[in-house]
Amino acid sequence: MRFLLFLLAVSFCSCMGSNRYEGIPEKYHKGLDQALKRAGENAGELTRALDSCDARYKEGMAFLIVNMPERDLKELKAGFLVNNVDYAYMARERFPWAQNVPVEIFFNDVLPYVSLNEPRDEWRADFYGRFSAYVADCKDIFEAIDSVNRNLRDEVRVDYSTRRKRPDQSPYESMAQGVASCSGLSILLTDAFRSVGIPARVAGTPSWHDNRGNHNWVEVWADGKWYFTEYYPNKLNLAWFFADAGKAVKGDTNYAVYASSFQPAGTYFPLVWDSTIRYVHAEDVTDRYVELYREYAARIQADGKHVPLKVVMFKKEQKEQNSDDREAVNVDIFCGTEQVGGGRTPGVERDMNDMLEFWVAKNKTYTFKYAGGDGKPREVDVAVGETPLTVRLFME
Repeated sequence: MRFLLFLLAVSFCSCMGSNRYEGIPEKYHKGLDQALKRAGENAGELTRALDSCDARYKEGMAFLIVNMPERDLKELKAGFLVNNVDYAYMARERFPWAQNVPVEIFFNDVLPYVSLNEPRDEWRADFYGRFSAYVADCKDIFEAIDSVNRNLRDEVRVDYSTRRKRPDQSPYESMAQGVASCSGLSILLTDAFRSVGIPARVAGTPSWHDNRGNHNWVEVWADGKWYFTEYYPNKLNLAWFFADAGKAVKGDTNYAVYASSFQPAGTYFPLVWDSTIRYVHAEDVTDRYVELYREYAARIQADGKHVPLKVVMFKKEQKEQNSDDREAVNVDIFCGTEQVGGGRTPGVERDMNDMLEFWVAKNKTYTFKYAGGDGKPREVDVAVGETPLTVRLFME
């Protein structure tokens, strides 16, 4: 009798084990076991999320739970996760471009509720309602990308400012303040894209090649390729930082370009505001930017419509200038309101012929913006004609 009871117990446990993740592909089972164990007291919330979500969405829910960082395993509630998954699939089922996204891209770059280490806002339903209206009549994913990009700022009323409270703001933190850093703006734009089924991720570098600081932006996936864009949009794969990204150094945790990933992707995203965080996964995409810029530079240098514009900064204006008079200063260049480039002028330690260089369109006026010796902002307008030009700027 004891032996019979033992066999019944083993059989019962075996059935329970096999049914525990019913409807979820077996490849997730081991990862789910580990995730629920790491979740500790919050395991019940994750189990409820798996049990209560639509049967068609269980694999997506499993993907999130298996890959989410430990902080989320221990904190996120079932309602948050089910709401996120429901609206992500709603967008996938509604919009033609979202239906055509490969499932692995959908899981990693549409379904996630977070980009970096920002607070976990429940933005999905709200953003779906806000941005569906802008893309409802779009014919393809490129029109949808353009529509979200062009309308986002006026919809959320957030602008760039260093007066933001912190760099890693969540969408609602940025919207409450009305300002955000490049990182906060990139998180906002990524979430807006994802809300209507457009795969998106935050990309960036811890530092430009000339040590002028970090920058983050957004990548979107369309028709089998990743393209870069920003909160204040230009054309896809065209931005003021393009030349700098083209000088990135693969594998260098200071100077490489990274694209964030929800699942492990070979490395981590270096967060300049908290270098101890390693749970934000990333892919080193430096090679793509270097190659894209190489091809772009070759095109504009050969099209006959652009000329090289060199920039050098001196301490003050005087009749004769020498190498010791030069200053290393961050300079941004604009054509009207659009930023077309930026860089750091070479200082005294560099060769006198080494200058900051841009390729710019002929017969236009450009504005150079920088901080003068007194710390106050300065602007210098320069008219560019048909021939190469060297611009001399002064701190005083």
